[in-house]
Amino acid sequence: VQLQASGGGLVQAGGSLRLSCAASGTFSGFNIRAWYRQAPGTQRELVATLTSTGNTNYADSAKGRFTISRDNAKNTVNLQMNSLKEEDTAVYYCKLTTPREEYWGQGTLVTVSS
Repeated sequence: VQLQASGGGLVQAGGSLRLSCAASGTFSGFNIRAWYRQAPGTQRELVATLTSTGNTNYADSAKGRFTISRDNAKNTVNLQMNSLKEEDTAVYYCKLTTPREEYWGQGTLVTVSS
């Protein structure tokens, strides 16, 4: 399985971006799709998760502003980010976890300017 993240870019504070993570390859059964981020000089942190059963979870910093969703037809998971803040600036990574393996995408840079 390979993950391809896209959608990052430069946006002004208060703006929105939509990240996408397309999965190629075959996997089945229970899985968790997630977005993480890593700002310079910091550890990678969890932003949001979405299980194959439809449960979502968000970091406190993302609650009310970010929404994780899935497009089953495209095997893609999206992260809609609204009301962006400078502190959201980071490289965003998508992750797929199955009972046997975990996979990471290559990361997409989000820069929020004041």
